[in-house]
Amino acid sequence: MKKLSIKEIVEFRSKSERSKKNFANEVKLNKEKINTEGGGDYWVSCLSAISSSFKTNNLQLISARIEDLEGKHETTDFNRTKTMYKRNINILNNYKDFDFKKWMPSESLQFLKKVKQSYLLNIKGFVIQVAPHHVFAFEHDDIKEVGAIWFIAKLNGFKEDELGMFTDILYRYLKANFSGNYNVNSKYCIAVDVFNNIEVNYLQLEKKEVPRILDSTLNAIKSLM
Repeated sequence: MKKLSIKEIVEFRSKSERSKKNFANEVKLNKEKINTEGGGDYWVSCLSAISSSFKTNNLQLISARIEDLEGKHETTDFNRTKTMYKRNINILNNYKDFDFKKWMPSESLQFLKKVKQSYLLNIKGFVIQVAPHHVFAFEHDDIKEVGAIWFIAKLNGFKEDELGMFTDILYRYLKANFSGNYNVNSKYCIAVDVFNNIEVNYLQLEKKEVPRILDSTLNAIKSLM
């Protein structure tokens, strides 16, 4: 069975019944899908700059990336590449004056090393990829806690419940890999849709402010296999 990304699980929900069946067969037969959005690096320019700015609390990194991409946009003759650069620039412009402290529990974060082997979670028989940008530890009321943030980009962005799937798998990732030494903080388990500049944290799922749809979607895929 092939590894699944949360993006693929999100896309499954909007497919036709025939396409859903084909997707389930591809998963079962371990067939890889061709990425039509320009490859895995399509959004890397904006995501890496936002990630670095968050970690260092340095907005200059975003301004520098915008300047770099604007130069590349002017020099390339390929319309598809121009569009890619422009989309990345548009996202970065939304964050050049952003206060990243809203996603930080304290001034004294300890960024934790992520183990590559732990990026895969087995849920309901599916192997699901998890790729948070940062996992961080902090103290709250003398209790060691852990949180994480995952920046995600997609053309036109995600619905709130779709973004909640990223938060759901992120919380499970933290529980599986860090709960032995830390209490997982639901509020600071955050998925951010950088295209629409919206975020969902796991506390919102716990309070049922955002519906949980990951398990039901996996069940729907399994029923077609």
